[in-house]
Order: sequence, then structure tokens, then C-alpha cells
Amino acid sequence: MPRNDDILATRKPYAPVGLISLKSMEEMGNKVDEYLVKWRANRNSDHLDDLTMLRYRSNSYQVSVSTPRFGSGEAKGTINESVRGLDLYIMVDVTNYSLTYTVCGHENHMSPDDHFADLKRIIAAVGGKAKRITVILPFLYEGRQHRRSARESLDCAVALQELIAMGVDSIITFDAHDPRVQNAIPLHGFETVTPAYQFIKGILKSVKDLKIDNDHLMIISPDEGGTNRAVYMASVLGVDMGMFYKRRDYSRIVDGRNPIVAHEFLGTSVEGKDVIIVDDMISSGESMIDVARELKKRKANRIFAVSTFGLFTSGLESFDKAVEEGIIYKVVTTNLVYQTPELLSRDYYINCDMSKYIAYIVDTLNHDFSISSLLDPYERIESFVTKYKSEQA
Repeated sequence: MPRNDDILATRKPYAPVGLISLKSMEEMGNKVDEYLVKWRANRNSDHLDDLTMLRYRSNSYQVSVSTPRFGSGEAKGTINESVRGLDLYIMVDVTNYSLTYTVCGHENHMSPDDHFADLKRIIAAVGGKAKRITVILPFLYEGRQHRRSARESLDCAVALQELIAMGVDSIITFDAHDPRVQNAIPLHGFETVTPAYQFIKGILKSVKDLKIDNDHLMIISPDEGGTNRAVYMASVLGVDMGMFYKRRDYSRIVDGRNPIVAHEFLGTSVEGKDVIIVDDMISSGESMIDVARELKKRKANRIFAVSTFGLFTSGLESFDKAVEEGIIYKVVTTNLVYQTPELLSRDYYINCDMSKYIAYIVDTLNHDFSISSLLDPYERIESFVTKYKSEQA
């Protein structure tokens, strides 16, 4: 049961809950639904009247939808049952490239733009009949295009404003590349959630001989932008942290970005220590492996590459090689984005399941209760680490 189950049992839901998981997050949606069904079946809520209780307990909260495409590649959104008066939670993974559609006989893989367009189609199909709409967008659409540095588009800000204009009440994302993008919608809900607890839990469950103290463990940020993430994890584990500064060549652009010239390290000695490199995403993985290589030059022990989103846009070969050479010990990411069967089959990979956490958030918000305790898992991490240390003693 959820940790806040006693509190939720005393509160009426805002409205009957409805889950819409687009095809890109179908598996995650099924897991979230299973948790909600199980929790609510066993929750004693004496304050609910018979009609509310009838809708509160259900075999499923999922709403059937479809986004069929025409032969030209155009599409439409269809909702196959009533959503009137529901508290809707719509889930979409804009990075799921495994899905395809046909355009004039040619197969196309779905891009982030396609997924975002399908999200808008479903919201449009709701037609304002839902009581409230919350969009769960784990990988924030166009989150890396969050600020203007030349004559260029502000895609993320425009996307957020589009969703709000269509009637979305709040947006939940994970580890936003730059949370300040929420300034584009200052009067509406925007939560960026960190999976720090799931990372630590996943690592400690898989590795039984990790010593969590200043002499044996260190948290590293691969760049200055991720310092806050590393500071949080280091403070909750009670260990030291360091960071790398990416020196770039701003006179050239390669693959849409300025190439990295060197990684400059700021921090105490990593010699003989296990190291956790924590970042928001692994894209090609080149930067993460470069940082790990630099740490190995400084005589670090085992290196854990930890990231919320494992995109692996250049495949897994570079990570396979890094593990084989002893540069990286484990790779840790979540299931918030599409994971290839190849990734899941790797011995060095630790998968952090986020479905229960998302179910907590949905259940809590549906009861119109604060999720602040879920957003800051300090106490849960501390409790888990204490238990881990006691088992080692």
C-alpha cells in the first residue's frame, strides 16, 4: 500500500480517475493501472457514499483510445468510451521510436513530433468533457530546446503553452533538462520529479558490497548543469561530490552541438573510490564514457553510469566496449522511456521501474492531496540506506 494510504482513506477523490496511456507507454500504463486497482480494492474509505464507492473501486481505470493513421500519414485521435467528469491522466513517451506507421507504402518510425501530435489529438478528442486533465510526459518534449541563444525557436515553451491552451491543468515530467522552462506557464501546475530513490534502491539491490561513506564512495556530475542533481544525491547519502566542466569548441557545430574539447575535473581525489556519475540523460553516451575514462585515469574503482533517460541513440556498442575494458561497471536508467530488448538483456544494466512511483503520484493527486513528500524522497532513501548498512554489518 502507498505510504500515505491512511491520509488518502480520509479524503474524497477530486473526481473519478481515468488513465489514458498512449501506445508509446502502454506497458507502463498497464502497471500503473494494476497498482491503483489493488490499492483501492483494499482501502477502507467509509466517508464515500455508495455511488462514489462504486466508481472508486474498479477492475480497471484505463480509458480506451486510438490514434489511427490514413495512408497519407495523417492521423486522428479517437476516445472509445465516455470521459465526462473524469480526472484524466494522459501518459506519453515522446522518445519511443519502436512504433511505426505507413506513409504512401513507406514505413516511418514515430518521432517525438508524431507522439506529441497524437497527445494533442487525444486532448482534442476529450473536447473539454473531463473535469481535469493532467499530462504525464516523462521525457519533456523538446526539453533540450529550452532557451534561445540565437534566432531560433523556443520549442519547449511553445509546446507547454499549447497544452495549457487546449485545457490541460498540469504537467508532470521527470528530471527536466532545465526546470525554468515552466516560466512559460507560470499560472499552471508543472512538476519535475527526480528518481533519486529508485536509483539508489536499484544500485543497492544489485550490488551488495558498496560501502556508503566518504572514504569509499563519491557522486560525480558530468557537467555544471547537473550539479544540483549530484549535490542532492551526495547529501542524502552523506558522501562527497565532484563535477566536470565540459570545455567546448564554440567555433564549430557537429551533429547539432558544439564538440567537447576537454573534461576539466573539480573535486577531491577519487582514487580507490566507487563512483556514481549521475545525469538526466544518456543520449549517444559519448560524454558519459569520456567522463568515466577520465575518472579511471584518476584511479577510480567501480564506475556506475546513472541516468533518468537511457536513449542510447548510437546503440550499445560503445557501452559494451567500455564495460569490457573495465571503464564502466554498471549502467543504471529507468523505464520512463522505451528500452530495447538488447538493453534489457545486458548483464551490466540495472533497470529502475517507475510504474509504482507514477501510481503513487496519480493516486495522491486524484485525492487532491499534496505530492511534496513524494517529490522529496529524503526520508525513504535514508531509511533504505540505513537498512542496507545494517545488513552489511
